[in-house]
Amino acid sequence: MTLIKSISGIRGTIGGKPGEGMNPLDLVKFTSAFSQWVKLQSKGEKKLKVVVGRDARISGDMLNRVVTATFSAMGINVVDIGLATTPTCEIAVQEIEADGGIILTASHNPKQWNALKLLNNEGEFLSDLNGKKVLELAEIQDFDYAKIDDIGEIICDYSFTKKHIDKILALELVDREAIKNANFKIAIDCVNSVGGIAIPQLLDALGVQQVEKLYCEPNGIFPHNPEPLPENLTELSNLVVEKKVNLGFVVDPDVDRLAIVNEDGTMFGEEYTLVAVADYVLSKSKSNTVSNLSSTRALQDVTEKHGKQYFASAVGEVNVVNAMKKHNATIGGEGNGGVIFPELHYGRDALVGIALFLSQLAKSGKKCSELRKTYPNYFISKNKMVIDENIDADAIFTNLKEKYSANKIIDIDGIRIDFDQEWVQIRKSNTEPIIRIYAESTSEENADSLAQKIIEDIQI
Repeated sequence: MTLIKSISGIRGTIGGKPGEGMNPLDLVKFTSAFSQWVKLQSKGEKKLKVVVGRDARISGDMLNRVVTATFSAMGINVVDIGLATTPTCEIAVQEIEADGGIILTASHNPKQWNALKLLNNEGEFLSDLNGKKVLELAEIQDFDYAKIDDIGEIICDYSFTKKHIDKILALELVDREAIKNANFKIAIDCVNSVGGIAIPQLLDALGVQQVEKLYCEPNGIFPHNPEPLPENLTELSNLVVEKKVNLGFVVDPDVDRLAIVNEDGTMFGEEYTLVAVADYVLSKSKSNTVSNLSSTRALQDVTEKHGKQYFASAVGEVNVVNAMKKHNATIGGEGNGGVIFPELHYGRDALVGIALFLSQLAKSGKKCSELRKTYPNYFISKNKMVIDENIDADAIFTNLKEKYSANKIIDIDGIRIDFDQEWVQIRKSNTEPIIRIYAESTSEENADSLAQKIIEDIQI
C-alpha cells in the first residue's frame, strides 16, 4: 500500500493499515487538518463553506462520505457537487465564494488510487507554504471538532457541470456558430469517468451533431491505462478511422488533460494541445504565454511568431499559475495537455481546451492533421536515473552548470540547459530517489542522444 503526502494534497492506494494507504482514519486526519487551515485563513464570524467534488473512481463514494462528514464535524458547511471534473470543482469554489475545496481524484493514476486535491478560496491549488502548513497541522493533529450546535450542514448541488459549460459558451473566443457550421463528427474516449458526463454535454451545446462515444459510462472501471498517452489511445484511433470522423478527443479521469487524435488516426500530440490553443488565442489577443520547463519549445516558437514573450515556470500547476499572473499571460499550461485560460479560471481545463480548439479548427478550414503540420516538430525524450538517497543532487547540478556555462541555463526547478534548437532539463523527484532527465530536439534520435549525453555527464 502507498500513501504520499505532499503540498499539493494526499494520494494513495485504497486500503492498508493507518499511515500506509488511503483509508478512513487518514482521510479524517488530513481533511481535519485542511479544515483547520481553512479556519485559520478566514476572517470574521461567518459560517465557513467548502466544495467537495469527485471523479468516478470506484472508491469515490466512500471517500466522499468520510470527507464531507469530517468537514461537518469540524463545523464547516459542505456543498457536495457530486461527480464533477477538476476544473468544474475549481469553478464551483469561485461561483459560490467558498472558503476552499477538495477534489477527490487521483488524476491519471490507475483505479486503486485516489487522492485529496486541496483548493484555496480562489479555486486554485495551495501554495507551497500553505500546503506545508496543512501537513504540519495533520502531523501534530492540531484541530478542534465542533460542538453539537455548530456542526456543518451538507448540501448537494449537482448543477455545476452545466454552469461550467455555460461559462465556456459565454467566452468571446468560443465561436459556437463556426463550430456548428463546420458540421464536425467527433469521437471521444472518457475512460469511464466524469468526462463521460461533461464532454457530451459540452459538444451538444457547441452544436456538434455526431459524437461517437467510447467508454463514457462513469463507473470508474478504466478500460485501459487512463493516462492519455499514444500507447493507450489505439482504440480511439481505430474508431476515428472506422467512423470517418474529423477528430478524436481523449481526457484523463478528472478532465484536466486533453489529447487529440487526427482524422487519419495519427496523434496530434499531447504536447501540441496547448500549442494549438495558444496559437488561436494569440491570434485574437496579443499577450504573453507560460508553460513549465518540461514542456515543448513549440509554444515559445508560436508565441514569438505573434510578437509576444514566452516565460517558463517550475514544474507544477501552481507554479505555472503564479508565473502567468506575474507575466500577464492570457494563455498557458503544461505540455501534458493541460490548457489554462485565465479568462475562465486559473486551472487546467480540458473542456475549455476542446471549445477553443474546435473554434480554431472550424475557422481554419483545415483538417486536424493539416493544422498540426503548421507547427514545428519537436520530440521529447523522457528518462530517469535511480540515485542513492545520500547523493547530493545540488552538486550534480553545480557540475552541469559549470560544464555548460556557455549556454542559457534556468535553475528554478533543477536545471534546464538550452541549446540552439534543443534543451534538456534535469530535476530531482520530490517523492522518489530518482533524477528525471527530459530532453527535446528536432528528432527522436537527437533527443535520445542529448539525454544520454547528460546521463553520462552525471555518471562521471
